[in-house]
Amino acid sequence: MADFSEFASDIKLINDFLKNEAFECCESSVVLDAMNYSLKNGGKRIRPLLTLYFSELSGGDYKSAIKLGCALEMIHTYSLIHDDLPCMDNDDTRRGKPSCHIAYGEANALLAGDALLTEAFYLATQSGIPAENVSLAVKCLSEFAGVRGMVMGQVLDLQFENTEPTLSDIKKMYSLKTCALLKCACVLGYLTGKKVEKKEMDIICEYAENLGLAFQITDDILDIVSDSQTLGKPVGSDEKNNKPTFVKLYGLEKSKALVNELTNNAISILGSYNNSEKLIKLTLALASREF
Repeated sequence: MADFSEFASDIKLINDFLKNEAFECCESSVVLDAMNYSLKNGGKRIRPLLTLYFSELSGGDYKSAIKLGCALEMIHTYSLIHDDLPCMDNDDTRRGKPSCHIAYGEANALLAGDALLTEAFYLATQSGIPAENVSLAVKCLSEFAGVRGMVMGQVLDLQFENTEPTLSDIKKMYSLKTCALLKCACVLGYLTGKKVEKKEMDIICEYAENLGLAFQITDDILDIVSDSQTLGKPVGSDEKNNKPTFVKLYGLEKSKALVNELTNNAISILGSYNNSEKLIKLTLALASREF
């Protein structure tokens, strides 16, 4: 069973920033309340943790990494708000609480997601890293979160419902829907210390691709074997929406074996870096999580 307690101090840094500094200049409103409701409603904070730990690999500043990681967390949260809407996955709970649209109404939830996405780019420009790297960070956010990344993954997710896509199709969907933001998290962290050359980018993205596929397949497994109280969201959503998954194609046991294989691949890639102990522990914890 995964133990996330050893990441508690880093998660506290992230949560403290989100609580105290994320929107300090924004005017109070129902939309701001909805943004905070979803952004501060727990979560494993995987993406900002990856940003922090890749910042350590590159000798970057943790304060810059916190801002960039939290910018990405805003994008992740906006995607969850929109995913839960009736026009998407139509889920009423998220992290054990009513989804944003249940708590604040569909219109405010939609606007809260829009605002979180936009605010993420503002925060990225305030990270304090060199101007050249700020430009690269904004490009990275745009590429991995937009139609070249996560959004296209969500498009494929909807498109594949009630169809029989190939394994290659599902892998492409996961690569865009899940892996893209994880790649972004790792690259953003590295940018706090160094400019990322293409060779380095390829290595970082290969790690995140393996991590992300393992993470998504674990999600598919938990959607079948877990319960709503443990997950903090409805189980059986994939079946309800007739979504294609690795589990549907491979079965539980083969899917679990694939998670182990992908996790070992990711850890092997980290072996070329010094100071990667936290990343290795996080990679292992994500593979054995129950929530």
